[in-house]
Amino acid sequence: MSYRLTVIGTGYLGATHAACMADLGFEVLGLDVDEERIARLAAGDLPFFEPGLEPVLRRGLQSGRLRFTTSYKEAADFGDVHFLCVGTPQKVGEYAADLTYVDEAIASLAPLLERPCLVVGKSTVPVGTAARLAETMARTAPVGGDAVLAWNPEFLREGFAVQDTLHPDRIVAGLPPDPGAAEHAEKVLREIYATMIADKTPFITCDYPTSELVKVSANAFLATKISFINAMAEVCEAAHADVTKLSEALSYDDRIGGKFLGPGLGFGGGCLPKDIRAFMARAGELGADQALTFLREVDEINIRRRIRMVDLARELLGGSFAGRTVGVLGAAFKPNSDDVRDSPALDVAASIRAQGAAVTVYDPKAMPNARRAQPSLEYGDSALSAAKGAHVVLLLTEWAEFRDMDPHTLATAVAERNIVDGRNALDPERWRAAGWNYRALGRP
Repeated sequence: MSYRLTVIGTGYLGATHAACMADLGFEVLGLDVDEERIARLAAGDLPFFEPGLEPVLRRGLQSGRLRFTTSYKEAADFGDVHFLCVGTPQKVGEYAADLTYVDEAIASLAPLLERPCLVVGKSTVPVGTAARLAETMARTAPVGGDAVLAWNPEFLREGFAVQDTLHPDRIVAGLPPDPGAAEHAEKVLREIYATMIADKTPFITCDYPTSELVKVSANAFLATKISFINAMAEVCEAAHADVTKLSEALSYDDRIGGKFLGPGLGFGGGCLPKDIRAFMARAGELGADQALTFLREVDEINIRRRIRMVDLARELLGGSFAGRTVGVLGAAFKPNSDDVRDSPALDVAASIRAQGAAVTVYDPKAMPNARRAQPSLEYGDSALSAAKGAHVVLLLTEWAEFRDMDPHTLATAVAERNIVDGRNALDPERWRAAGWNYRALGRP
């Protein structure tokens, strides 16, 4: 059977999923209540930067397989399978996840479901959410229990979203407790993901709670690994050791590996920070808070890296930012993204400005988002313009153009040759040979 798919929520996850499913040959209808976003997507204009996604979006539109709407009624009438891809941000002033968008999506869709269908949750939610939403659907959908819910968590990496959607490293299907409904949901998901399964992608079936825990557990592990090596960077600074060499030595141990073992400014973005906090909050609600107390220290280590970056820059300037000029290279939380949510780079830049420095920021893709998030900062249109007259330059996002910078060329713009490498991305020997005072987190 050729299923018609809807994707509810066309942010980063939803827009990517909709475009990639259309590229696989499905008829797809993307739904969002944001009329401006829908108009942009329908015109082939991606509202965010993601390498390789815009051509996929435009192919879907040109083929006629991909359309967008703001009408829940149109989506309910159209879709055999409805993918739920709305955001679950952190609640203001709390660690817990805000499920407003998830609840609103189900409340809007379920009363319109008049024929059998499968609703597939992809959003990252606290464990227990799927069971609650399934009960809501059964109670409010005209078709009743024939509207089946499954949970299929996403594992997208910003900068690699198309690859991760079309060639995932695993597919997890959280199935309902009723055997008949579970069998039906698994059959439909296997047919939708047949291309990936044929490419030997593991297909894992489990219950709702396990599927909800997979994504947050993965993010908690990755956050822990990043904070571990950054904790070692703190020790290395105290012991005058080199954390990059320590990391390299550890990476050759097959039990540890080198991925996510890069020391530096730490993690940010719209997933890892809020997901580990929501995980802690939910564990507390379940009475299992002691199991995740280590994540509080993981979070604190990550924040300490930002503080240490500010301290290191201040040390290079003789103990004060007052009246000094600072050039900041990077605003996005990671390269190949324009996402500035919980960005360590912008956090550091804003903190330094608050301490009296004139700060100019440049990022290859994230400038519009950075200006909206931190309008009080100055912004340049190149690395050289950001570094003009700077007494210290900070590399805070490891874009390729920053890694490949010529130290002699950058030296023509600055007032003093001081650079702090917040991502351990530069070659210290090369920069010191060019007359720079080079410092980095966790290195002598």
